Amino acid sequence: MAQLLDGKALAKQIQTDRLASIQTWQANHGRPPGLAVLMVGDHPASMAYVRNKEKACERMGIASLGKHLPADSSQQAIADEILALNQNPQVDGILVQLPLPDHLDATALLNLIDPEKDADGLHPINLGRLVRGEPGLRSCTPAGIMRLLDAYHIPLAGKRAVVLGRSILVGKPMALLLLAANATPTLAHSKTQNLAEVTRSADILVAAVGIPNFVSQAMVKPGATVIDVGINRVPDLVNDPSGGKPSSGKPSGGKTRLVGDVDFAAVEPIAAAITPVPGGIGPMTVTMLLENTIASYCDRLQIKSIA
Repeated sequence: MAQLLDGKALAKQIQTDRLASIQTWQANHGRPPGLAVLMVGDHPASMAYVRNKEKACERMGIASLGKHLPADSSQQAIADEILALNQNPQVDGILVQLPLPDHLDATALLNLIDPEKDADGLHPINLGRLVRGEPGLRSCTPAGIMRLLDAYHIPLAGKRAVVLGRSILVGKPMALLLLAANATPTLAHSKTQNLAEVTRSADILVAAVGIPNFVSQAMVKPGATVIDVGINRVPDLVNDPSGGKPSSGKPSGGKTRLVGDVDFAAVEPIAAAITPVPGGIGPMTVTMLLENTIASYCDRLQIKSIA
């Protein structure tokens, strides 16, 4: 059976370890790190994510300075909020919660964030620094994956890695971070020919396609490390009392459950290591958001190390 890569436990450990440092910094510098999450509208999933981030800030002693704007807010109104946060000396990290309402230009708004306060690590300047191998704020999900692999001492140098998905959020920065760790990454996507053959070549397989249970056992090399980035909400099917398998497909009272992009039950027996969903990469993503905020705080206050 595969080793379970417990992102929830590691995230909790990192947050606990940071608490004492943040308390010391607050005593020495008069304030803790500050994270501002800007949310527009009432998207249910976004509201849940923002609550999780606020709770994580509270656990670590980070000031949560977010703002909730109405769904009909104009492009200029949100731009003005971002520009004000850029100038606010209490704010070290800024995050615009996605998705935004359809009438807004998300890319233009994200590009207004000060790159030094870019808690998501997705500003073009920070992505350019990643490409060039320069220090900078890193994309949260890929950074969380790298931290998790390191914590479990999974070797990357010389290994073949395949990243399923080519988004700017995960796929592209993930491949660059793996390359920087001396792995040999391949970016695979919906147009990749012989996809299963490509994924079976991977010592490290990262799935970020947003399709429930997309990665089957036949797509995984025995002994591979499998990282499941997917968070998909599906109907919680009624179990067959005799076999423990889903019945005809009727939802049980409208309830849902979270599954990843990997068919965990099928892949876990042949993998060397695997992340669960939930409890794998999700908590690490939130923690790296806070780590970016702390890194910005330390840089701005000239604190030499955040180790």
